[in-house]
Amino acid sequence: MHSRHALHQRTGRLLTLYDRETRQGARADGPDDVVERVGRVVRRTAPAHGWNGVVWSGFTSAEEADAAITEQIAHYTARGLPFEWKLYAHDLPADLGRRLVAAGFTPGPDETLMAAEIDALALTAEVPDGVRVLPVTDRTGVDQVAEVHERAFGDDASRLRRQLLDALTGTPDTVVAVLALAGDVPVGAARMELTPGTGFAGLWGGGTVPEWRGRGVYRALITHRARTAAARGYSRLHVDASPRSRPILSRLGFTELTVTTPYVYAP
Repeated sequence: MHSRHALHQRTGRLLTLYDRETRQGARADGPDDVVERVGRVVRRTAPAHGWNGVVWSGFTSAEEADAAITEQIAHYTARGLPFEWKLYAHDLPADLGRRLVAAGFTPGPDETLMAAEIDALALTAEVPDGVRVLPVTDRTGVDQVAEVHERAFGDDASRLRRQLLDALTGTPDTVVAVLALAGDVPVGAARMELTPGTGFAGLWGGGTVPEWRGRGVYRALITHRARTAAARGYSRLHVDASPRSRPILSRLGFTELTVTTPYVYAP
């Protein structure tokens, strides 16, 4: 019982830190990105190929929530931008998801927010035979990341390509991208978003092409990013985990904090 209580306390502490540092304390990613606190909402407004949406809300009543939903729809619609309301299971009121749907939002698939202290992770230096993991620094590397993304997830990566190129050229201290190459063929890719001034680095977009799955490529990409984050002074990692990656992350030492669901509004 004691260890379960300790785990519960650690989970609660990590979630509180995550909310405070990465959501309430969200910072602009670059010069074209605006982060504002409007009432009980923190929102990000970026170019059309960037990420637009609500990262945090802290409502004290249902009326406050409804008024803020209407206000955000007006804000983004006036700019012709689709946007996402990133809802977490502990956000209040408890029926906020239902209120978003009633206002015209479409929910996406649930993901599990997982986090870890980097020095507590069971990292391994092993890389699959014939594979090397390299940082991405130029347009060629970005194109290869996009190619892996399309093969791994089956969706269009043109927006990711532009976002990554913008970040690597404009704000290189906020993003790390890595490739796993088998010979010269890209077989895995991932990125990491760093928020200067916080202890958290976020893991995003880790994908492996179908014929290389189950061989440790995804794990190697996590290890590479964790070591890079630690070398840059970050102490914690967070990731929105899909059902496929959750067991791998658990084995490495990540803890499940809550569930997050994207609610998308297209004007």
